Amino acid sequence: MAKSVKDQVIAIIAEQAVLEVEDVKMDASLNDLGIDSLGLVESIFAIEEAFDISVPFNANDPKASDFDISSVASVVGAVEGLVADQKA
Repeated sequence: MAKSVKDQVIAIIAEQAVLEVEDVKMDASLNDLGIDSLGLVESIFAIEEAFDISVPFNANDPKASDFDISSVASVVGAVEGLVADQKA
């Protein structure tokens, strides 16, 4: 069975944070997980590649983008939305 979007995003975040998947909690911020700005950009690239989507994220001004990176749950939700939009 194929992994869900949530499971894939968590796996990508865990890899970037050098953590086990079970250590990535939905309410954690990426900063809480030890992901710095470079890790964030690498995570975004990995997500884009994994789902064949374009993430509307500006690394120079993350707060100005429509892609919410405030928590793991918000990243999962944003990716789920982009994947759903792509299929529509």
